[in-house]
Amino acid sequence: MPLIPEPVVPAGVWGARVQPTLAAGSLVLRPWCAGDAPAVRAAYDDDAIRTWHARTMRDDDEARAWIDGKNAAWRQERAAEWAVVEEGEVVGRVALTRLNLYEGGGALAYWVVPAVRGRRVAVRAGTEALRWAFEDLGLQRVEVEHSTRNPASCRVAELLGCRAEGVRRGHALHADGHHDMHLHARLRTDA
Repeated sequence: MPLIPEPVVPAGVWGARVQPTLAAGSLVLRPWCAGDAPAVRAAYDDDAIRTWHARTMRDDDEARAWIDGKNAAWRQERAAEWAVVEEGEVVGRVALTRLNLYEGGGALAYWVVPAVRGRRVAVRAGTEALRWAFEDLGLQRVEVEHSTRNPASCRVAELLGCRAEGVRRGHALHADGHHDMHLHARLRTDA
């Protein structure tokens, strides 16, 4: 049975294009490359990244497979993932995941390495990723979801202009069990 509304973002439009490199002040958001594997593995050695993203990397081969998956997600129009680079070094990740082109929605994800925490790297990179999501891709809604036990991520979501919408009880499985998750969202029409 056909759907009545047209898709917000037509499928097959952007996945065949080269993923863009974006600028956010001194930060560069670029597609992941195989040479980033040591930086990705090292990032997942950090307790906070491992805890909140519920994964680890044993070696550079696993990191390369992770990178390959991120680049494949672009081609399949499932996600847009960027390495956040400052002065030639990978200092974080920002991504639009769980893309639903028909509905015009997705989710923003981010992490930053310990050396740059407190410098609003996630906010600066997230601001540019949201700009791209709304202006270039044409999404209508982007969500941010984080554990209620992670106040730093909550602050990033607030600084990005993502309004709190509620708590999803027992929604995400972490190493220490299921966590309640805060849900924030920003609409293309939000100021």
